[in-house]
Amino acid sequence: MRFDPSDYELIAPGNLQAVVSLLAEEPRQWLPIAGGTDVMVQFVAGKLASRKLVSIWNLPELRDIEVLPTEIRIGAGCTYTELREHIVIAREFPLLASAARWTGGIANQNRGTLGGNIVNASPAADSLPALLAYEAELVLVSIRGERRVPYLDFHTGYKTMQLQGDELVRSICLRRNFAGHLQYTRKVGARNAQAISKVCIAALGRLRGGTIEGGTIEDVRIALGSVAPIPIRLKEVERLLRGKLIGPELVAQTRQMVAAAIQPIDDIRSTAKYRSAVASNLVAEFLEQLRDNGNAA
Repeated sequence: MRFDPSDYELIAPGNLQAVVSLLAEEPRQWLPIAGGTDVMVQFVAGKLASRKLVSIWNLPELRDIEVLPTEIRIGAGCTYTELREHIVIAREFPLLASAARWTGGIANQNRGTLGGNIVNASPAADSLPALLAYEAELVLVSIRGERRVPYLDFHTGYKTMQLQGDELVRSICLRRNFAGHLQYTRKVGARNAQAISKVCIAALGRLRGGTIEGGTIEDVRIALGSVAPIPIRLKEVERLLRGKLIGPELVAQTRQMVAAAIQPIDDIRSTAKYRSAVASNLVAEFLEQLRDNGNAA
């Protein structure tokens, strides 16, 4: 099916207030478009259902990265290039910086935005497991004001989310309290960049007392992508691990729990069996690194 540009309407109000006013007047009639890296694929294929598009690209209200004493607030319109080049993100949130490097090529990183990745809601998105591991909060904005939503609860099913028809994601908030955590991330795919992941993981861990010998797990967060209809946190696995010494029996039990907790599928990129094995291996590798290396310096 070929696309016809004349079938579509695109406007660019130029400021956030004008955009949310438009969304309030006609909820779910206008599709916000930022970098367009996902929307344009659908458009060229003739599969873009929305016919009315409103540009939010380069809105100044969505492009700031604000570093506060207790948290960092990332504007939803910030690009992957801005994320991977930001010194605080690189130092304190390396899971997110790595995801930004893995997302597409340089051209996509210059255009693609973190907010777009969130609302596109692909279960294979590189940045979303990192946001789950960091327990991000989203600031949603509408003409009615702003509200905060834990990212952990944002996706309610495949391509569905807690976003009202008149709302935009304004910013993503990450608490600056991960000093001392071991931070681990891997992407398994045909290659690291310019390929959709078969499985990806973002995990954080800290041992009690910061010592290797006899150190039990004090804090742990494990998130996976490409293994379920939405990116997921392994909350049951985390509960099993807290307060435990990392040894062969615990690692073996964890492997079994990971395989039971995920819902991988067969598709053009991989098989469910492969994804299940890789996800279990990655979680086991994370635990072994935490055991062997202790906490981050």
